[in-house]
Amino acid sequence: MKDTNLPSVSILGSRVHLLSVAAAADRCIEFARCRNGRCRQVIVTGFHGLWEAHKNPHLHRVLNAADLWVPDGIAPVWIARLRGHRNVARVPGAELMDAFFTRADKAGLASYFYGDNEPTLAALRAALEKKYPGHRVAGTFSPPFRPLTDAEEAEHVQMINDSGADALWLGLGLPKQDLWIARNLHRLRVPLAVGVGAAFRFLAGTVKRSPALIGNLGLEWLWRLAHEPRKCWRRCCVDGPGFVWCVSLEMTGIKRYHQDSGRQT
Repeated sequence: MKDTNLPSVSILGSRVHLLSVAAAADRCIEFARCRNGRCRQVIVTGFHGLWEAHKNPHLHRVLNAADLWVPDGIAPVWIARLRGHRNVARVPGAELMDAFFTRADKAGLASYFYGDNEPTLAALRAALEKKYPGHRVAGTFSPPFRPLTDAEEAEHVQMINDSGADALWLGLGLPKQDLWIARNLHRLRVPLAVGVGAAFRFLAGTVKRSPALIGNLGLEWLWRLAHEPRKCWRRCCVDGPGFVWCVSLEMTGIKRYHQDSGRQT
């Protein structure tokens, strides 16, 4: 379960931790070093994850049960600031990975990368081995782009466990990656599992990230819409306004949302 001692904000019944990139990376390093047979799940998402959790009670419970949830996007940051939190910043997946690898480079930790496609994974491996020579890539795997059988998932989990990785990074997209982790927590032996979506492609250099200024101004959605309109139009033009409306109702006290299921009152 999540550490209740960490600063957080509740949005539509989901609790998001308010940590800096450095603090989140430190936390992940602690998880990766703790080999007690338990896998810690970390959620990295912004309004998209909050909105999907709001619509799906099962996903809501999965995300709220994670050990750490950090805000990849600007929306949770703005909401936290409006509620009086200070010095709150985004924790983008690519930046969290970079900060983790910098620390893991010195500690000799190893990572496994699961998801995306083979060209991206090859480019990602090459980029990481060049920039972080002390951080071992324990393995990579691109699963089929279709629903997996339980037997297939069990085989993949065994492959990850046998690699000896200290951290598992998934690039399957939300909610697929986070449901995959939750579904396999009982058989994963890697100490840390993090879903980071498109961050594989950002670090591999196959997709260009929006400039930091655009992201900090809250305009990354516009950048992505311009570069990936078919993929992002619904999220930006339909889901975004719906999210803003529900958060407005919550912040004015018209509706309240519970953290156990996301249901409203």
